[in-house]
Amino acid sequence: MKFLESRCFWTVLIVAALAVVPAARGLWLDLPSSGAKCVSEELHDNVVVLGDYYAFIGEDYDVNSTANPTVSVKVTSPYGNNLYHQEKVSHGQFAFTTTESGNYLACFSVDSDHGGKKGLELELKKLEDNVEAIHQNLNYLINREAEMREVSETTNARVAWYSLMSLGVCIFVSVFQLWFLRRYFQKKKLI
Repeated sequence: MKFLESRCFWTVLIVAALAVVPAARGLWLDLPSSGAKCVSEELHDNVVVLGDYYAFIGEDYDVNSTANPTVSVKVTSPYGNNLYHQEKVSHGQFAFTTTESGNYLACFSVDSDHGGKKGLELELKKLEDNVEAIHQNLNYLINREAEMREVSETTNARVAWYSLMSLGVCIFVSVFQLWFLRRYFQKKKLI
């Protein structure tokens, strides 16, 4: 009986210990050649935050590789206080305990001197694609405006003809009424 009680005790103890251990998660970020990518998390105060980061090209990280890009890392508190800041590093760690509840922000950016000409070419290609998309959109809008102007002019002409026909019908009915009433009164010898 003592074994069963101790087994139950250890089961409860293990479940309680697992419930106390906080969850950890990892992120994979593809950084743009210019600009930054940020990750934010809503945290309560007195939470321990640990972060490890590695910058590499492709799918495999090699500590001894000289081709690893360098990044800048900045972690800020909800009120804008710098908690961690490093520049031109390919890997690193940070740790802090939150002092206030709120949205904590970690921003990562590729250092511009590493990308060099290739990064500039990539950025120019993106800009060229954006200009081409804008050009196509403007051509579409110009064609659409011409079609709408033609529809508007056709509708305007139809409305003008309808107005003239309505006026003609009104004049015809008025003349017919005058003729009919004149004839009626002449038969009755009132005129």
